[in-house]
Amino acid sequence: MKISVLGCGRWGSFIAWYLCNHGHQVYSWGPEDDYSYKVLKETGKNEYVTLDSRITLTCDLEAAVSHAEVIIISISSQGLRGFMQKILAYDVSQKNFVLCMKGIEVSTGARLSQVLIESGVSKDRIAVWVGPGHIQAFTQGIPNCMVIDSHDDQLKKTLADAFKSNLIRFYYGTDIIGTEIGAAAKNVMGILAGVLDGCGYVSLKGALMARGAGEVARLIKAMGGNALSAYGLAHLGDYEATLFSPYSHNRAYGEALVKGDKFMKLAEGVPTAAAMKNLGEKYGVDLPLTNAVYELCQGDCDKQKCNEVLDKLFSRETKYEF
Repeated sequence: MKISVLGCGRWGSFIAWYLCNHGHQVYSWGPEDDYSYKVLKETGKNEYVTLDSRITLTCDLEAAVSHAEVIIISISSQGLRGFMQKILAYDVSQKNFVLCMKGIEVSTGARLSQVLIESGVSKDRIAVWVGPGHIQAFTQGIPNCMVIDSHDDQLKKTLADAFKSNLIRFYYGTDIIGTEIGAAAKNVMGILAGVLDGCGYVSLKGALMARGAGEVARLIKAMGGNALSAYGLAHLGDYEATLFSPYSHNRAYGEALVKGDKFMKLAEGVPTAAAMKNLGEKYGVDLPLTNAVYELCQGDCDKQKCNEVLDKLFSRETKYEF
């Protein structure tokens, strides 16, 4: 299969590496002035993978789009709508798109597949690839399970069957709303897990997993999805890779909040918390954990503020669990 991976940062570079090693013809694209692209161009590797000689690294977007039967996008979620305008300058009418990214557009509350649909891509040509797994583990040969979802049953099956290996076992998704919201929301809960780590409340992560999944399930249901999706690979299945891993940017961001430090890498949970807060208000869904993360991400933060926010969560009115 001819594939172009657009975005050569942490996840994009791994996807290119993975698919090349499993028999696909891969282009890896990045903007010429982008740091991640420059590192790969100059050194042939980054801190995660070594660029396989069979991968074509390019900063020519037209060449990457023209090459591909399948276009995989792995960039910051908030830049997707603007990026699609660049892609749609070329003929993509026969291309399939796969979103290997997790987020919700803050300005509109749109899921990322909706951004592509609103940009003019047929919904039957869009899939999402999400689920647990860290590059550092995958490159050591440690396997995991992931999910590919789409409005189109045949597309999700074709992609999952083409991409599967002994390293990644794929499942066919059955609820694109729940898959996308669950995947994005996991990063929000990851930030709160980092706050718990920083405060020394590691044992609270079990409660966070249970209550967080319930919170996300309520939102998914209100948006027209299947509440059970919150307990699948995209959300609950991805918790370990975020809540307990030293590799998670979102968990590390939360820990930095407690210390009052600046976190310099991308933490998608920050804009996602704002987007979910807005969705909760729109759909009338109570999202106390999400709102707590949103509050923590506003302005300066330190351990005192984190403890105050946690105290507010514990002082809420007692409710039935289910």
